Amino acid sequence: MNISVIGGGHGCYAAAVELAEKGHQVRLWRRDAQALEQLQRIGHLQVCDYRGERQLSVGQPGDCLQLCSDLAAAVDHAQLLVIALPSTSHPALADELAPLLQQGQVVFLPPGTFGSLVFAQAMATAGSHAEVAFAETGTLPYLARKHGAERLVISGYATRLPTGVFPSRLSDAAFAVLREAYPSVEPIEDALSGALMNAGPIIHPPLILMNAGPLEHFPAWDIHNEGTVPSIRRVTSALDAERMAIREALGYGAPHFPLADHYASDGEEWMYGRGAHGKLTDSGDWREDIDLQTHRYMLEDTRLGLSFLVSVGRWAQVPTPVAQGLLSLATVVSGIDLYAQGRTLENLGLAHLSREQMTRLLSQGLVQDLAS
Repeated sequence: MNISVIGGGHGCYAAAVELAEKGHQVRLWRRDAQALEQLQRIGHLQVCDYRGERQLSVGQPGDCLQLCSDLAAAVDHAQLLVIALPSTSHPALADELAPLLQQGQVVFLPPGTFGSLVFAQAMATAGSHAEVAFAETGTLPYLARKHGAERLVISGYATRLPTGVFPSRLSDAAFAVLREAYPSVEPIEDALSGALMNAGPIIHPPLILMNAGPLEHFPAWDIHNEGTVPSIRRVTSALDAERMAIREALGYGAPHFPLADHYASDGEEWMYGRGAHGKLTDSGDWREDIDLQTHRYMLEDTRLGLSFLVSVGRWAQVPTPVAQGLLSLATVVSGIDLYAQGRTLENLGLAHLSREQMTRLLSQGLVQDLAS
């Protein structure tokens, strides 16, 4: 299958490697042309995962993984576009992609924070009538970190990816494509259900806010290792209960993939399988300098993800005191009105919809619903 990976982050490189090693014809596009040229000169990626160390040839004639600096060419190549980027990148990228996306393509946002609507709205604004399926899931398919220009460490692969499609009427066609690339995808109701599986806004805001002291004191701190303590786990469990209560109020069925299963050694398998938390902390790759004003855990998972959760709770009339409290605290810490800048139903122009209108929107698509 022809696949384009859009972006140059940790997850993007991991996606490009895995999909190329599966035999797909992959193009990796990133905005940083200098970084692409450097990787082209090196000619390979050095990959380390559970199978050990190996080199993957990149950008040479006959290689499954080619490098691409032209976004239009990357889009034209693809049946599937994988956008494993932070949600903060979505608005600008959506505007660029909107006139380029083609009939029948599938765009995978792992995770999306309801980015499906951002991309669909950009297509409507651009006047595109192409039927494109946007799919979003609860986490990146990889626990991965880049080290320099060509070295990539993948400490974990997702084994279950609960995924919803916008509009959901395109689900069958979308999953026929997605399963070729990611057999671990599990169909769920729609893109809003997929957005409400996003684990980042549940894990990261409590960890950064309740570890603010060591984060600002030490040059590097591992929030997932010594930063994950029982009191913080109790907060994440309460926050996750609010997420699941919203899902249940909206009629979404189990499994809700409770975060507690991520930490458990038995019971229901979570998105990264069993023992993933130990692999993550053992790798040492998450001992880092986290700036509470600029890090993506604040600007993505808190500003966008947590505000989204609060806004959907308000719309569904489900109380979210823990989410709201963390968001209020983060607003003070960051000095940014996070809800005002958030990916809220208000900012997406959807807060006025009734339940019936929202259901129709999620099923049929943007233009059909908002024209009524």
